[in-house]
Amino acid sequence: MLSRRRLLVLGGLTGGVALAPFVQSGDTRNAQPQHGPMHGRMHGAAHDHAGRVPAVRSGPAVTPFSVRMPVPATRIPSVQTADTDIYRMSVQPATAQILPGLSTPVLTYGGAFCGPTIRARRNRRTLITFDNKLGHETNVHLHGGRVAAVHDGYPTEVIAPGSGRAYLYPNAQPGATLWYHDHAHHLEAENVYRGLHGFYLIDDEDERRLGLPSGGYDVPIMLRDALFDDAGNLVFDPADPYNRPTLLANGKPQPYFEVAARKYRLRLLNGSTHRVFELTLDGARMTQIATDAGLLPAPVPVDRLVLSSGERADIVVDFGQAPLGGHVTLNDVAGPVLRFDVVRRAADRSRVPAQLRPMSPMPTAVQDRKLVLSLDPVNIRALINDRVFDPARVDMQVRRGTTEIWEVTNSDTNVGGSGFGVPHNFHTHLSHFLLLSRDGKPPLPGEGGWKDTVLIQPGETVRLQVDIGSHLGRYVYHCHMLEHSALGMMGQMEIVN
Repeated sequence: MLSRRRLLVLGGLTGGVALAPFVQSGDTRNAQPQHGPMHGRMHGAAHDHAGRVPAVRSGPAVTPFSVRMPVPATRIPSVQTADTDIYRMSVQPATAQILPGLSTPVLTYGGAFCGPTIRARRNRRTLITFDNKLGHETNVHLHGGRVAAVHDGYPTEVIAPGSGRAYLYPNAQPGATLWYHDHAHHLEAENVYRGLHGFYLIDDEDERRLGLPSGGYDVPIMLRDALFDDAGNLVFDPADPYNRPTLLANGKPQPYFEVAARKYRLRLLNGSTHRVFELTLDGARMTQIATDAGLLPAPVPVDRLVLSSGERADIVVDFGQAPLGGHVTLNDVAGPVLRFDVVRRAADRSRVPAQLRPMSPMPTAVQDRKLVLSLDPVNIRALINDRVFDPARVDMQVRRGTTEIWEVTNSDTNVGGSGFGVPHNFHTHLSHFLLLSRDGKPPLPGEGGWKDTVLIQPGETVRLQVDIGSHLGRYVYHCHMLEHSALGMMGQMEIVN
């Protein structure tokens, strides 16, 4: 019999009530969730992402749109050489005013929640030394970065308290919205939840020539959720990751952001450890121009964006469509996330060209592989191909500079006989991929570019063509719902000549 606590740890039931991210077993493509209305169909599949069951604990109430959304500060290099920008950053505890009038203990990069933004340039190197001033181990992974294995933030290669480690990022990849975060095995979910996350943006001269919104009109926005107690402390409960009812944008609860009546580029990142956002925009149109690893081949008008943990999407919104003094609201299925207030006029020479990034033909794949994601509720483990992560074991050897076809299946349609399925997602380190199909059907147009993270619903199979990359060594791939990777839903590939 599956105990209540064991199913809670794997993310699922609270007090015997099915939470909305679960779908009933059977035909999971068309099944209605037990609680909450049906919403959001992708190729006819039911996608129920965010909890609608009232939270058991919710912390102090915050009036929506009563605080301003900050833009994370851009870090300036301490030293610049002919080919390298050099930074030094502490990983430290701090306090932040997330909820009005309350101080919240957090973990930070450089004392900021969210961490400072690093703006890198394509083909110009970045060297960052992180000094660990926490009382426990940490490390840093550049999510989406194509970096040497020794600088990737391997889960067991940690920075001891009181020590520092330098990470070298070559930035030899197209412009993209990346992010950096903790990846210390078994600690990653809590460390990221408590604040170890920040933007890393690669600027690209080819992209600059397109004339997209730039400068102050290019705004990174980290979305995430949180649970607070009455004193304003973050509550981390891996047994119930769906009970995080406070939605944050750049570290503030349901804030407002003042904009001019012109086009903006909004770089949206789901920095949650578990939640899936399903976003709509009230009062304006969204044009998606990029996904995880950079620009799409062409802009795609979208009325809904689904972002699982770690996924990114860049959109262009023309706030000139709204009246001066008007409001445009970004909503999740659980409620409003962020309100844009149109407060002034501004000149606008930016544009969204019809073609963004040419897609070269992919070379023929040299190998087909099948990966199955599953939960083991009896032993409280999370598995890939029935194995828990073992850093001493190589799960696959792959040849650098090649491509492979990976079929990744989420088998969790009926966890422990509970009658409910669990969504997962899938993230590859170093390697980027093209999403070829979902259950044999073409991906949505907004999924047509290079990615490094993909959502997989219960019972669903995604087919990926994976560009392995040019570095040698060992890299992991895993579910980026970090409570699952912390329980072992991670594998290891060794890239060889």
